[in-house]
Amino acid sequence: MKRETQNILLLLLGGALVKIAVNGDYLRYVKPAQQPWIIAGGAVMVLLGAVAIVRDLLAARVKTAPDHEESHDHAHSARPAWLLLVPVLAVFLVAPPALGADSVIRTEARVPASAAAANAAAFPPLPAGNVVPLAVNEFVSRAGWDKAGTLNGRTVSLTGFVVHTDGGTLLARLVISCCAADAFPVTVRLRGGEADHLASDAWIQVTGQVVPGTATRANSYTPDLTPASLASVPAPKDPYEY
Repeated sequence: MKRETQNILLLLLGGALVKIAVNGDYLRYVKPAQQPWIIAGGAVMVLLGAVAIVRDLLAARVKTAPDHEESHDHAHSARPAWLLLVPVLAVFLVAPPALGADSVIRTEARVPASAAAANAAAFPPLPAGNVVPLAVNEFVSRAGWDKAGTLNGRTVSLTGFVVHTDGGTLLARLVISCCAADAFPVTVRLRGGEADHLASDAWIQVTGQVVPGTATRANSYTPDLTPASLASVPAPKDPYEY
């Protein structure tokens, strides 16, 4: 790969990192805590690429012009290297979407590892209120591991995206520890059929109550929820749970 191609690739890749870090698209790939590192890494790459380009331009002014035949051969051999710019430009111009229903279908749902540790002690009671907002992973953890039944008889509010399977319609979220590469799904089966007509990956907010005893190892700790209300909502800027 010619130096000019390397420098432009470095400049574009660094710019793409800075762009997704500033506009929030980085949340499709990593946790919010990683933003400063993405900005710093992208800025360093942009700086290095710019410095290298300026240095080469200055050096070209004092360098003797190369033989025509030699120059032609180098230009021809470097053409395939420009293809490496295609994926960088794709990220720069169109950021890929966050993981969704397809990932849930292809990956077995499970309870977060923290639930096993919490099971050693009692889960704290839910806060007072007619409707308690909960993260989906906390709802699933309590449904699968809380022997005290703190969810029983309580109305909760959950936000997630729709996943259609042979077993029914699920409300799902993806949980990550560091980045999208380690994501795993947590799922809730929605009773009643109100969400059956919605498209996969549609984001909804559901209020309702857990059906006690429905989250077991046999169904990958997927509890049933009896909805009281259901509404479509915009996709959140940060689609993952932690």
